Amino acid sequence: MKKPKKVKRYCPYCKKHTEHKISMVSSRGQRGSLKRGSIKRAKKRGLGSGLGNLGKYGSKPAVTKFKRSVKHTKKTNLRYECTVCKKSTQQKKGKRTAKIQIE
Repeated sequence: MKKPKKVKRYCPYCKKHTEHKISMVSSRGQRGSLKRGSIKRAKKRGLGSGLGNLGKYGSKPAVTKFKRSVKHTKKTNLRYECTVCKKSTQQKKGKRTAKIQIE
């Protein structure tokens, strides 16, 4: 998917159509604080044994052996920076593409 370097679009801060610079944003998700190993450690420490556990210490779903459905593309994560006020907004919905070229 090819995108131009500059695009004219509406800026919610200037409240008018201005030219925007397009840049890619890394869409790496951060690790959760309670993964499978840390739940076991938390239970050994005696945590999560009160009235309700807020859904943190529940049983994990069974691991299926033969399921290998992997998505081959990631959703785009574009940032538009206004050239007038220098404020940036991100796109609302990402499109699945294998590669993005900003020309």
